[in-house]
Amino acid sequence: MKKAFITGITGQDGAYLAQLLLEKGYEVHGGVRRISQPETTRLDILGIADDVQLHEFDLTEQNNIFRVVRDIEMDEFYNLAAQSFVGASWELPIYTADVDGMAVVRILDTLRSVRPDARFYQASTSEMFGLVQEVPQSETTRLYPRSPYGVAKVYGHYITMNYRESFGMHASSGILFNHESPLRGKEFVTRKITLGLAALARGGDAPVELGNMDAKRDWGFAGDYVDGMWRMLQQDTADDYVLATGTTTTIRDFFTYAAEEMGMDLDWQGDGEAETATDRKTGKLVMRVNPKFYRPAEVDLLIGDASKARDGLGWVPQVDVKELARMMARSDYDAAKS
Repeated sequence: MKKAFITGITGQDGAYLAQLLLEKGYEVHGGVRRISQPETTRLDILGIADDVQLHEFDLTEQNNIFRVVRDIEMDEFYNLAAQSFVGASWELPIYTADVDGMAVVRILDTLRSVRPDARFYQASTSEMFGLVQEVPQSETTRLYPRSPYGVAKVYGHYITMNYRESFGMHASSGILFNHESPLRGKEFVTRKITLGLAALARGGDAPVELGNMDAKRDWGFAGDYVDGMWRMLQQDTADDYVLATGTTTTIRDFFTYAAEEMGMDLDWQGDGEAETATDRKTGKLVMRVNPKFYRPAEVDLLIGDASKARDGLGWVPQVDVKELARMMARSDYDAAKS
């Protein structure tokens, strides 16, 4: 039986990855921050909370990392934990740099000393591309991050590459483009959209307030992406891979797909800060732009080229963006019954 350790196991990706590994017969351990009661809602939703072993794990504390890695004889280590909300990284730049950047080298150096044969996965991100230098973006595209989050992730990405090349570690990075699900955090724009629309469909009257409606993202389903993570660590040679759908969608279009699942027929009016959307069936205002949600430096276009993962890993995403938006909207609508 293989043994895996997942940081961020209570998050969206961690929960789906834990479910996948359990299905494959792994013994699954996960790291959680020291709080009075670990938040295991996502693990509970997937029905696996009792099947994983949780350990106190602090990305900022080297001694804690060392003891956990020493005591658990893991075959695979998946580093998914991070300060992952881009918007918050401007308010928390130093914290973000520490847990998204420096924590990676803390883990890698501990593994090098204590578990040199363990295989390591680093959660890199399409936000590293930022002000994109080519379209679509691949593993060789020059990085140009546009947020403290993106900058910190660039360090984590390159230090993983450096330890692989310097010490021969099986350390891979997955450059994942946006991946969502019904387990996505409520602060992320896709979940904000589907929660807001579900509330409106249930009789609410507060429109969803959003920022740049023209921003484009390559959205996929998180359940597909964790399969790619696992595939990376099964390769004989470690490497870096982009995981993406290759389709880019505006926030406006994602909103439209989710609204259609709620039976809404949208009438779009205005542009920029004056843009709104009204449901023709009810006359209800369902969306308006609020400039406070604009980023200090926007990432306007992300679209990934996952041909390397397709050819090398046999990885192909199964859920497209329309199905994803409708899945999330329906889940939030059903959950609103109670």
